[in-house]
This record gives sequence, C-alpha cells and structure tokens, in this order.
Amino acid sequence: MSMAPRTDTQSPAPHVADSHDLIRVHGARENNLKDVSIEIPKRRLTVFTGVSGSGKSSLVFNTIAAESQRLINETYSAFVQGFMPTLARPEVDVLDGLTTVITVDQQRLGADPRSTVGTATDANAMLRILFSRLGKPHIGSPKAFSFNVASISGAGAVTMERGGQTVKERRSFSITGGMCPRCEGRGSVSDLDLTQLYDDSKSLSEGAITVPGYTGGGWNSRLYSESGFFDPDKPIRKFTKKELHDFLHREPTRMKIAGINMTYEGLVPRIQKSMLAKDREGMQPHIREFVDRAVTFTTCLECDGTRLNEGARSSKIKRISIADACAMQISDLAEWVRRLDEPSVAPLLTALQQTLDSFVEIGLGYLSLDRPAGTLSGGEAQRVKMIRHLGSSLTDVTYVFDEPTIGLHPHDIQRMNDLLLRLRDKGNTVLVVEHKPETIAIADHVVDLGPGAGTAGGTVCFEGTVEGLRSGGTITGRHFDDRAVVKETVRKPTGMLEIRGARTHNLQGVDVDIPLGVLAVVTGVAGSGKSSLVHGSIPAGEGVVSVDQGAIRGSRRSNPATYTGLLDPIRKAFAKANGVKPALFSANSEGACPTCNGAGVIYTDLAMMAGVATTCEECEGKRFQASVLDYHLGGRDISEVLAMSVTEAEEFFGAGEAHTPAAHRVLTRLSDVGLGYLSLGQPLTTLSGGERQRLKLATHMADKGGVYVLDEPTAGLHLADVEQLLGLLDRLVDAGKSVIVVEHHQAVMAHADWIIDLGPGAGHDGGRLVFEGTPADLVAARSTLTGKHLATYVGT
Repeated sequence: MSMAPRTDTQSPAPHVADSHDLIRVHGARENNLKDVSIEIPKRRLTVFTGVSGSGKSSLVFNTIAAESQRLINETYSAFVQGFMPTLARPEVDVLDGLTTVITVDQQRLGADPRSTVGTATDANAMLRILFSRLGKPHIGSPKAFSFNVASISGAGAVTMERGGQTVKERRSFSITGGMCPRCEGRGSVSDLDLTQLYDDSKSLSEGAITVPGYTGGGWNSRLYSESGFFDPDKPIRKFTKKELHDFLHREPTRMKIAGINMTYEGLVPRIQKSMLAKDREGMQPHIREFVDRAVTFTTCLECDGTRLNEGARSSKIKRISIADACAMQISDLAEWVRRLDEPSVAPLLTALQQTLDSFVEIGLGYLSLDRPAGTLSGGEAQRVKMIRHLGSSLTDVTYVFDEPTIGLHPHDIQRMNDLLLRLRDKGNTVLVVEHKPETIAIADHVVDLGPGAGTAGGTVCFEGTVEGLRSGGTITGRHFDDRAVVKETVRKPTGMLEIRGARTHNLQGVDVDIPLGVLAVVTGVAGSGKSSLVHGSIPAGEGVVSVDQGAIRGSRRSNPATYTGLLDPIRKAFAKANGVKPALFSANSEGACPTCNGAGVIYTDLAMMAGVATTCEECEGKRFQASVLDYHLGGRDISEVLAMSVTEAEEFFGAGEAHTPAAHRVLTRLSDVGLGYLSLGQPLTTLSGGERQRLKLATHMADKGGVYVLDEPTAGLHLADVEQLLGLLDRLVDAGKSVIVVEHHQAVMAHADWIIDLGPGAGHDGGRLVFEGTPADLVAARSTLTGKHLATYVGT
C-alpha cells in the first residue's frame, strides 16, 4: 500500500485536548479573598506564599481542592453521597481545568488509642497476612494477629423455615482475634490511684473523701455517710473487707436517704462514669487537675504493651513475632523483610517492601509501626499520608501540600524537595503552600498573596517566576534573601535545669544542663529526640508553660474572644455600664437571637446535597436579640465590639469610657503575637494553623510560669513574621522568663543564647547530645549537620 506524498510543509495543528493546560480561577471570594483571578499551569510545581492569614489556604484548600472534591462526590449515587460529608460550592465565579485533587494536609492522625503508624498505613495489614501464611505455629487467619479483633465464640439453636416447616438447628461459631483481653488492644491500662480519692486515716464524717464535689456535706458525700453500709465515724483504714468493697465497688443499689429515692453506687464506678467518661478538654480546670492526679496509665503486664494476646505473640517467622516486627525501627524492619525469600508470598513481600522503603525515603525510617498515631507531630503525620502516593501510578493528578517542610531540619528539606519534583515529573500538578525559601526556590511558578493578613490580604500581589518574585517588591520578595546574623553577645544564665540519664523513647542516657533565664534552642534532625528530651524530662506543671502544636478544640461558635477569656471582662463591662446581667451579652446564653440560637445563620440540611447557610433575618447575622443591641458601652453595642479587629479593640478598651484593664491586657498579648488583624468574633474554624498556634501562645502568656516550652513556634510563619516572633521571645526573656524552644529555623538558632543539638541521626542513630554551646561556637566548629547548615545560612 503506497502512501500519498504530503504536500503541506506546516506542522499539524495541536490537538484541542492539549489546550487545557491551565487551572483557571476567576472571582474567588472564600473567607478573605477579594475576587481573586489567577491561572495556574498544569504539570508544574506552583508555590503559594504570603504572610500568615493572607488567604493561601482559602485559595488552595477551600476553593480549588474543595471544588474538585465536591465534583468527584457528585459522580457517586445519591445513596453513597448520603454517607459522605456534604460540601458546599466555594464562593467563586469560574473554576476551569480542574483535575482530581489529592490533599496532603497537616491534620493530626486520629488520637484513638488503638490507632498506630502501622494501622494508619497499609503496613500492619500486610504484616498480618504475612504472619498468617508463614508464621509457625499457624494460629489462624490475619484476624488472629490484629489487636483490634477480640477472640469470641458462641453456640446455640437457630430457627429457620425450610420446606414449609420450622426447623431448629444447633450452630456454633468462633473468631480467633489477636486482641489482648486485659488491655483490650490499648497496650496500657488505666487505674485509679485510691490515695487521691480518700484519706484512709479519716472517717466519712470527718471528710475522708477528697474528690471534687464530694466534700462539704453535699448530696454526694451524704450518699456514702448515710448509706448504712458502714459506720460513718469509723476511719476507712479500719473498714472490714466487705465494708471497703461496698464503699468502693458496690453495684448500683436503690435506697432512700433523707426520704429521697437515690441510687447508691461504689465510689470507683461512680467516678468513672461521672468524670473519666468525659472529654478531658471539656472539664472544668479543678476537675481536670484531679483526673490528671488520680488516673495512672501503666503498661499492660499481660501483653507487655504489645497489645497482642499470647497466641499472636507465639507465632514467629525466623524467631521474630509480629509484636517484635512492629516494635522494630522501620529502617531495620525493611532490611528484615528484604532478607525473607518466600516465593509463595512474593507479591506481598514486594508491596510491603515498597511501603517500608517509602518510610525510609521520606525520612521517617526512625519510627516504629507500633508508635501511637496520636503522638506524631503535624509534619510527621503529613509525611505518613504522603507514603501512599509516592509509588502511585496515577498521573495528571493535582497534589496539594500544606507546608510539607514543617518539622524538617534543613538537612531533610532537600529530600522533601526531591519528592515534590518527582511527583511533578510524573506529569502531576503540584500545589504547595509554603514559607521556607529553600522550597519556594524550586518552584516553576509562584503566587504571592497579601499584602497583609486578614482583611488587609486576600489579593494576588505577584504571579510569575522565583527570579521575578525576588525583584517584585512584595513583602515575600523583600524578605526572600533575609539572613539572620549570629549573636555576638549572649545573655548569662540565671540557673540550670539539670537533666540526668534521660531515656524517653530513643534517648540514650542524655545528661544535659539547660540554662534558665535565657533563650535556649533544642535542635537536631527530625527524629533525633528533641521532643522526647524537652517534653519527657521537663514535666509540664508548676512553673512550666508548654505550648505545643496540638489542634485547638472549638466549634464554629468559638472565636478568639471566647477562647482567650476576653469575652468575660467585656460582658461584665457591658453589664456594669447598663445595670443588667452579663449573660445577656453572650450569644451562647440569654442574649442569643431566638431564631438562630446565636449562630447568626440558619443551617438547612439537604441530606446528600450541600447544606445551605443563610444569614438569620431576625438578627441580620449579629447573633444577639434586638433588645440586647440597645445596650451600649463607649457608644458601641456588643455586636459592633465583636466585629472589631484586635488592634481597634485594644485602642477602644485602653482608654475613655470603655476603659477595661482586664480586656486590654488580653488584647495586648494578642497584638504582641502578631494577631492584631483578627476580628474578635471570627470563628476559630476559619483560622490558619499558624494563627491557631499564636492564639495559644497569647493565651498561655498569662499563665504564671517561669519556664516557657515552645514546640516549633515558627510553624506557619512568613519570613517577615519570624522577626516579630524573635522580638516576642526576647521580651519574654527580658521579663525574667526562661524560654526553651524546639526549633529547626536557622533564624531562631542564630538568635539563641544557647544551643543544644541532638543527633547525629534519627531513631536509634540519634538520641545523643552532639553539641551544646553558643550559636557562634556551633558555626565555628561545624562539627554537626546543624552546625554546617547554620554556617551556610549565616554566610560564614
């Protein structure tokens, strides 16, 4: 067959399918975005930057990722959608060219006591299958190696219709699970310390019970003293065995006390139901303090903390049980799996090997599979979520990352950059919200939002290349090449906090003196033992204020005013000025609009479709009854005060008719941590990660503590904000406080008075003290990874 000769010399026109190479966003108005319109190139690495609160997350997560997820959900049947979270369409005019979005955020992994690194990934599931096939002796299916499955058995008669007759048959069943029966798969058991419940040298009449709410002759104490089961005038230590059992453990019993029908129950089950069953965060401070004292968690003696029963621990492959495998450092476990040569399970070994190698590649080889998921930091949790995407064959997917370098030492950031570039090079679109210049530098495209935060942000200040950003004149561009200088003179310590023989987690008997009265920074690669040293050896308690990266608990009704306790003095000031009750000035109490119950909006649930929130017509979104808004303080009503920014409110309550010292003190602290732009009534659910941590810091600054322990306070902070944070840390030290910071940011290291460097590696390769001294000495010595990176950073 002959081909006709081509007469045209022009190349063929590009296929119309190849023209969709941009994600177009027009008129985005989520949160503080002000009609943002941008075009993002596909199959490229785009970094979104800008000060904390400028609208990065609102654009990337709440607009692009949210709309992609909503459109994917709509492809499922109405039945399936009924089981999925309902998502509203973002506030945006046009979103064009979207692809499937995979979000890798910093949300902590569930803190369920049975959730571990192994169960959060597929590693545990594969190990269970491996042991059920190769383990000797063979004890059962993969369920027999799961600490979430209890062993149960049963037998009985079942009735069924067969051929028009009712037939009874005897049936039995049994399930062999791996759960330890003593701790129910938790690895630890909780016990009540009885010495914290009562003073056995006293009688009930003398007030022997020391539990909050059971003292002072109230109904709770009368229930025991007037029960008739024991003599109320006899000291508890002289109770007989039966009397002590009735006092502590008796089953619920109906009785009359002072003519009133009541249910008597032993003190231990009564406290377990009334106090221990509640969420610790929701308790009143004095109850929480009691629970922390009275409840002790000890390693389960039956399973030795492995969570597995004896049967699961007895089955082994080459003298290793599944409990031993899960307790190994993942890098060692990967080597063990690599040495297994079993053709019958070859595909399983290959998949398990890839998963474990991904842990090592992403810098988490120092973890073990039995590590509780709730103990991972935000950065570690994010990298665990990344593991399932590393070996994925999917292409033309949009990956969205939220500050992937959080919790990473400068040494580890290069590895993270390589992973992001690898995802891009497979033909994926990679969108990264980031502050670190090392990661911004590898971007193909940069979008800078700002110029400020909150209402002062929400616009695109720059779009283009990294070189263009450097010369663009934006805040990010101006600070891009900022480098801190090492302190020439350092403060002298006022004392020492001695730590001897620290062995928490991977620490190998560390002896170190942490200087007090100065800014001390603890650093080292991820997994070197920094948090283990600081949180494991410095107990949070009297005189120690610990501000970690844990999420703030709060509903959409919570806001900075309620969280910081600022609303209390404001309500009292309004009440005093108008001669009414303070409860009127709470949208969660008597002053709430009756139509929307103080929410400001009416929510309409539409089953599997997105719920609709409409502004309440009665209060016009102000959340209060009309009569409450007639009361004024300094010419403003309560809804106008809650709409103020922190800076405005600081001025308002600082002088004049509305002068309220208690409110002004809280507002000054919020301003000090750089949250002057937040409005007092803004829902906590709309705050960014960096804002939430600084809100915590502002709240804890009021605590009467001499030692402040901060866990990566630069997380979520823009280059320009780090300077403000350093000023705040200096003010704390100058006020006579001791500040201990776990940190990777070189600017904070350079600003420190004393550096403690742990390493040299992670996991069992770390946990040792590799340097202690001033930043200048660390740079001069360059003896550690941190020293080399800090020297490069300061340009020496």
